Amino acid sequence: MKKLLSVLLVLCLLAPAAVLADDVLNVYNWGEYIDKQVLTNFQKEYGVKVNYSLFSSNEEMYTKLLSNASYDVIIPSDYMIERLIKENKLQPLDKGIVTDLDSLVDGVKNLPYDPDNTYSAPYLWQSVGILYDSTKIDPAVVEEKGWDIFLDSEYSGHAYMYDSERDAFMVAFKALGYSANTENADEIEAAYNWLREMDKAIHPSYVTDEVIDAMINGEKWLALVYSGDAAYIISENEDMAYCAPKQGTNVAVDAMVIPANASNPELANKFIAYILQPENSAMISEEVGYASPNADVLAELSGPGGAYEGNSAYVPRTGYEKDELFHDNETLKKQLSELWIKVKLHE
Repeated sequence: MKKLLSVLLVLCLLAPAAVLADDVLNVYNWGEYIDKQVLTNFQKEYGVKVNYSLFSSNEEMYTKLLSNASYDVIIPSDYMIERLIKENKLQPLDKGIVTDLDSLVDGVKNLPYDPDNTYSAPYLWQSVGILYDSTKIDPAVVEEKGWDIFLDSEYSGHAYMYDSERDAFMVAFKALGYSANTENADEIEAAYNWLREMDKAIHPSYVTDEVIDAMINGEKWLALVYSGDAAYIISENEDMAYCAPKQGTNVAVDAMVIPANASNPELANKFIAYILQPENSAMISEEVGYASPNADVLAELSGPGGAYEGNSAYVPRTGYEKDELFHDNETLKKQLSELWIKVKLHE
C-alpha cells in the first residue's frame, strides 16, 4: 500500500526548543507517506512540536495501541478503522474544527464503517491493479484478460506478485467473480487453486516494496501494485502503464483518526483540519503519488500542467459496482495467510 519501512523510525522534527506537554502532538503514520515540509509548516504555524512515528502495517499499529501507547493522531486503513470503531478505541472528531469534509470525493467519505465521518477524515486513497510494460504487453491484452493475465504462461519469469495474502486472494476472488470479503469455503478453495495455477503458470517473484525500483528499471513486464506506487513508477518510466481490471478490485482509504486515549485531542483536531486544507493535501499527494481525497486537488494534479497529468494510475475510479473495500475479519485473514504460505511453497 505504501513504501513501507522494515523498522520503526521516529522523526522528531524541528520545533521550538521549549514546549509544554499541551504543545506536543504525537502522530503515527505509514512510512514515506507525507511531505515533511507540511509537518514543519504545521509546527511553525501553531508553535508546537510534532513527534512523528512510523509503522509498517495496520497490525503493527494495532498491537502498539493494545500496549496502551498514546498517540494523538493515527492513520490506519479502512478495515482497521472499522475494527477500532467497533472496539470503542476512537473518539469523535470535533466537526467545529475539522470543517473541510464537504470538499472530499464521494468515494472516500461517508463509508459504511463510518457513515457520517464521525471518527475518521480521509488522508489518501488508492486502488490495486496491474502495472505493465506497454512495450512488452499490448494494453488491449491487459484490458481483455484483466486479472487472468497472471495465469498466462507467456509471462513466465516476467512477473511480480505482491507478497500479501489479502491482495493476492483479492485478485483470485475477483478473477473468479467472487467478493473480496467472501467467507464461503468453496470460494476460498477455488481462489486458493487459482493462485496455485498462477504460481505454476508465471513463476512470479514474490515481493513488497522492491517492486517499485524494479519496475522503474524495467526488470519485469508485469506486476501487482498499489495505484500510488504505480503512479510514481509511471512518472519515472513512461513505458509503464496501469490497469484496474474490469472484474473489480480493492479500493482502500487511509484516514486520520484520534485514539480514545489521546493526550491532546484539541491539537489533534487542528492537525487533521490542517492536513485536509487543499494546499497541504496537494503537497502530500504530489510527494507520495497516492490520490488526494480532495476533489479539487485531484483535478489539479491530474489535469493540464499537474504533476500527474496523463498518469493512468493516479486517480482511482469511483462508483464501480465490482470494486470493494476490505472489511475487518481476523478469522478470514488468518485463513488466507495460511493458504498463501502454501501457495508460495508451491503446495
